[in-house]
Amino acid sequence: MEALQNSMKKTDPQISIIIPVLNEEEYIKKVVKAIQNNATTRNIKELLVIDGGSTDNTVNEAKSLGATVISSERGRAKQMNLGAKMATGEILYFLHVDTLPPQGFDDHILNGYLNGYEAGCFRLQFDSKHPVLRFFAWCTRINHTVCRGGDQSLYISKIVFHKIGEFNTAYTIYEDNEFIGRIYKLANFTILPNTVKTSARRYQKKGVFTLQYHFGIVHLKHYLGAKPATLYHYYKQHIAI
Repeated sequence: MEALQNSMKKTDPQISIIIPVLNEEEYIKKVVKAIQNNATTRNIKELLVIDGGSTDNTVNEAKSLGATVISSERGRAKQMNLGAKMATGEILYFLHVDTLPPQGFDDHILNGYLNGYEAGCFRLQFDSKHPVLRFFAWCTRINHTVCRGGDQSLYISKIVFHKIGEFNTAYTIYEDNEFIGRIYKLANFTILPNTVKTSARRYQKKGVFTLQYHFGIVHLKHYLGAKPATLYHYYKQHIAI
């Protein structure tokens, strides 16, 4: 990441990329290389990989590619909150390890930020041509909370992140959706004009229709007021690989 830092414009807001991981030695290589290949290089301040206790080669792979690895308690909300605390950029960019950012993603983020949008995400594309997944991916261009999810990645002003109150660590799952719901109430949110590509690995293992049904039930349960523990219990029963 040194080359990225050296070529930034000092007048530009700086972006801290935050990736929570746990035993992702295969995907961490793909996402870091995608970041390096697709960034314009002038706006990235740092790449923080927040590790929740990996026992495989995730940490070594991340370090070998120039990322800063920070050890954390396990739990994606805890890991992302720690990443935000350690980040030094004005803009936080949360990225799932199996989601690849598009060409010039940092320029898109910066443009959204400078145009008055304190938070935003990209549209979604799966690495699958399944018609159902293509339909749900198309829906991510709609600027409504029901069409949001962590796989689309998320940028947010660091000031606004702390104003909203960070990710709720009571949520073992659904932490992205719950947090984005709060963003919509307090900040200007935009859908950036490009797509991230995310892995369909969970759909391939569980089945597209089955998994989409269970995700829908999780959304419905949350809408009806279910507690975080209830959502996690359902997730463990029907969704977890």
